[in-house]
Amino acid sequence: MSTKELLISEIEAAPEPLLAEVLDFVYFLKAKMAREKLATSIASESSLSKDWLRPEEDAAWQDL
Repeated sequence: MSTKELLISEIEAAPEPLLAEVLDFVYFLKAKMAREKLATSIASESSLSKDWLRPEEDAAWQDL
């Protein structure tokens, strides 16, 4: 049985009051993952900007 199938089985067997907490936790985990992706993007921006700020890059994007 896959993890998703096990999770669905547990959710189906859980009492209704517990489901609200489970849903909150899922939202928390998704937000945490989004924050981590954003942090990675921000961290890489300074190193990538060295290439973005070259005259060759400006010329390549000039016609867009």
